[in-house]
Amino acid sequence: MSEKLLNEVGVKEVAMSAKLLLVDDEPGVREAVKEYLTEFGFTVQVASNANDAWQMLQQNTPELVISDIMMPKVDGYQFLQQLRDDPRFKALPVVFLTARGMTSDRIQGYQAGCDAYLPKPFDPDELVAIVQNLLERRAANSEDSVGSTELEKIAKQVAEIRAMLDQKHGIVQTPPPLRIDFTAREQSVLDLVAQGLMNKEIARRLETSVRNVEKYVSRLFSKTGTNSRTELVRYALEHGLTK
Repeated sequence: MSEKLLNEVGVKEVAMSAKLLLVDDEPGVREAVKEYLTEFGFTVQVASNANDAWQMLQQNTPELVISDIMMPKVDGYQFLQQLRDDPRFKALPVVFLTARGMTSDRIQGYQAGCDAYLPKPFDPDELVAIVQNLLERRAANSEDSVGSTELEKIAKQVAEIRAMLDQKHGIVQTPPPLRIDFTAREQSVLDLVAQGLMNKEIARRLETSVRNVEKYVSRLFSKTGTNSRTELVRYALEHGLTK
């Protein structure tokens, strides 16, 4: 595993549990790429052809697809067109991982709608960097495109959180029913959530990605048995878990 990637990019520290779908008809490539991506915290489903991949997509939508181009029956271009023609998968990030590395091939791939094109043989560290970058961009775009109803819901939660903070001295603190051990990063995220900050603001403060913030907030929900930011902050205040 590249020390350069671990030290300079910090992927290992922020390894994500994103679900990926890898489509390649070469068993050796499938297993090697799956194993490498799994080391970085990704959950990887594999398919040996586009038809099987399409069936998997109906059952469990991944957050990114990595696909070969030269495959029997349905090739990568046809598979990508199938994805782009379906409203459910129109914005799903797709990385082409293929032996076809001519400029004309890359142009055809981008014209077909792929998000990245990596010719074989490739540096697996580069693949990890591409995947992480696409997932971070997708998470940021998702937050930017939240509908007005969702924004109103978030604004209401923030208002409730701030109201609780104003009344903080009136809250009787009791020990939590179970001992909860937060990591330093989880504690930082909890403190910022308690200030009423949204994920994008927290990511900016902590110099990390929105996706990583989402991961930490999800962990906080799990550890505290809460289901919303409002519940989380109330629980933290009542049990003295935040500043």
